[in-house]
Amino acid sequence: MMKQGVLIVDDDASVRESIRRVLKGAGYEVKTAADAEEATVKFVPEEIDLVLLDLNLRSHSGWDVFERLTTQHPALPIIIITGMPNQYQTAVAAGVGALIEKPIEVTSLLKTMDELLAEPKEARLRRMCGYQLDTRHLRRPPSAGAGKKLPPATIRTRQRPNPNVVPP
Repeated sequence: MMKQGVLIVDDDASVRESIRRVLKGAGYEVKTAADAEEATVKFVPEEIDLVLLDLNLRSHSGWDVFERLTTQHPALPIIIITGMPNQYQTAVAAGVGALIEKPIEVTSLLKTMDELLAEPKEARLRRMCGYQLDTRHLRRPPSAGAGKKLPPATIRTRQRPNPNVVPP
């Protein structure tokens, strides 16, 4: 069986690398992109099964990338990962599969990815068309929680490091 492919689009190199390492360790084929242009070049429909997309990119908004990808591939599962507040209503209106607020809790990310990858294509299309309002929303995790630990070098916090989150 082929590994499932994931494209991580985030302008923060430390976030991209942290998530890339976690997903590689979980058995995914991973590509990364730092901006909208690179995401467009690296998105190959035959190789990418899911996209993790930050909203705050340098050249274009993540919403622009979302629109570009879903216009051509409406059934593509996309998880918005963001540190920006108040994005849930926009995510629901856009038909996003999941909105995860940074910092990202690894166990929740992997579970959400599994759920979206297992979801029938018809369910994703219904969400995209506004017939199904079931966007998953993972708010900022509490400072303590269970989950897979990342290596200490991948954690950036101002307070005591929490090994259960990917840096914002």
